[in-house]
Amino acid sequence: MGEGGARVGPRFRRRVEGPSGLVALATLTVALNACGQAHAATPAPRPVAATTVPVRGCQRPSTSGTSTLTLRVGGRDRVARLHVPHGYPAQRALPLVVNLHGSGSTAVLQETASQLSRTADAHGFLVVYPQGIRRTGAGFSWNIPGTPAWQSGGPDEAAYVRELVATVSGRYCVDPARVYGAGFSGGGREVSQLACESNRIFAAVAVVGGLRAPSPCVAGPVPVLGIHGNADAQNPYNGHGQPYWSYSVPEAARRWAVHDGCPTSAVVTAVPGATVTAYRRCQGAAAVELYTLPGKGHWWPADRSGGFATDEVIWDFFADHPLPRHRVAGSAP
Repeated sequence: MGEGGARVGPRFRRRVEGPSGLVALATLTVALNACGQAHAATPAPRPVAATTVPVRGCQRPSTSGTSTLTLRVGGRDRVARLHVPHGYPAQRALPLVVNLHGSGSTAVLQETASQLSRTADAHGFLVVYPQGIRRTGAGFSWNIPGTPAWQSGGPDEAAYVRELVATVSGRYCVDPARVYGAGFSGGGREVSQLACESNRIFAAVAVVGGLRAPSPCVAGPVPVLGIHGNADAQNPYNGHGQPYWSYSVPEAARRWAVHDGCPTSAVVTAVPGATVTAYRRCQGAAAVELYTLPGKGHWWPADRSGGFATDEVIWDFFADHPLPRHRVAGSAP
């Protein structure tokens, strides 16, 4: 998509309809996603160019599937789940997607609810599911600056994510120009925060049910994709929610467009199951796109036949927005 706005067609090779429950309801989510797997058409793999930047993990054999990673960051043991796609080619650098769970959830539930591992198998990329360390209900949450629950002495989530990316890159064949961030709800707020890091972590970010525009934001232009149901009661589409949720989702997208140096006028189009608000011709090859899902609540829409293809939209956006070559560590100016 890039700067040209929303595309209709390739983004909707698979159709998706949102489930009728919250991500935290693990049993219901698994059942709905299983139904989706039974009816969803297999998407055609979208080729991704191999990087010319040397990668430490290349040429190392690896078994496909999901495994658990444990690493120590800031004196704390942190865990994550890593999915290696089927047919992993150790001789070619692959994209990496970091996919953060919502508040009160876990890495396992995020993998189950988002089904992004299945999309990784279809398109050939690595996906890692970090896990928060602060107990919230039956799961965990993130220590996010600017929120009422933030603790200055709490876990440094940016350091954790950086170390996680470095660990995966050291063990596997990761394209440094194609490291992306995705997140749901509280994980989306954390991804929004990470997108503002001065030492850029992600080439682009995608947020489901949790897009924010942190201030101050010291990063340069960042491609940002938001997906949000206009019937979301947890993080209301029109704002006026919890203290961390004062302004609307369209306002968050507009603020990102201002940050990215986009023209003030957005292009609004309709696609199956969503309305797209796209800001074009932004600085630094950035783009800001908001997919508004009518009547949908606070969940990550599961893959099913017909409707809105969440994971396909996210992957297409990522594939269109690698890190500019001059921003990749080790690249020639």
